[in-house]
Amino acid sequence: MGTMLKASNRDELKGSELRALRKEGNVPAVVYGKGLPSEVIFVNGIDFLKTIKVTGKNGIIFLATDSGTHEVIANDIQVDDLKGDLIHVDFYKVNMKEKMDANVPVHLVGEAAGIADGGIIQQTLYEVSVRSLPADIPEAIEVDITHMMIGDSLQVRDLPVSNKYEINNEPEEGIMSILAPTLANEPDEQQEKADKEEVQAEAENSAQEE
Repeated sequence: MGTMLKASNRDELKGSELRALRKEGNVPAVVYGKGLPSEVIFVNGIDFLKTIKVTGKNGIIFLATDSGTHEVIANDIQVDDLKGDLIHVDFYKVNMKEKMDANVPVHLVGEAAGIADGGIIQQTLYEVSVRSLPADIPEAIEVDITHMMIGDSLQVRDLPVSNKYEINNEPEEGIMSILAPTLANEPDEQQEKADKEEVQAEAENSAQEE
């Protein structure tokens, strides 16, 4: 079930006008999709965050604009890296009867048994692409790693299977592995060795020039 969010249409704004809009607690946005001409809008920042908290990033939102109410997802949320403020939101109008692709986070659940032996988790893939009906897009895909030991690895094929969605990634694509402490530290040791060799070479060159 979606949550209602009210939007106001706006003219194309630039510079100081956009800053003034954000200062008032609003977030510039755009809504677009199949059969819907792109509309420039803005939403209240607090209302938007409350909505996302309820629906999740991939949840259905009933977005009310001047042209009507549209079933949308927040396709792209831009945030200021330094301040954490919302900068812009892209809303995508979905067809509830047609499958679509969406990126879904992969959450590792539990503490791997290999951690007790000094193992270190190395995660290389944090989200996967899924194809499903808009209402069936999961907020996240959780995978239990409590049984994993040092040397074990997790691939896309190991993710839980669901009849509500299919995963687009290649089955053999790696998600995470548990490294032995020596392997985990090896890159740092190699870098330290390279740095020492570089310093030594520079010292030798300086001596030759003198």
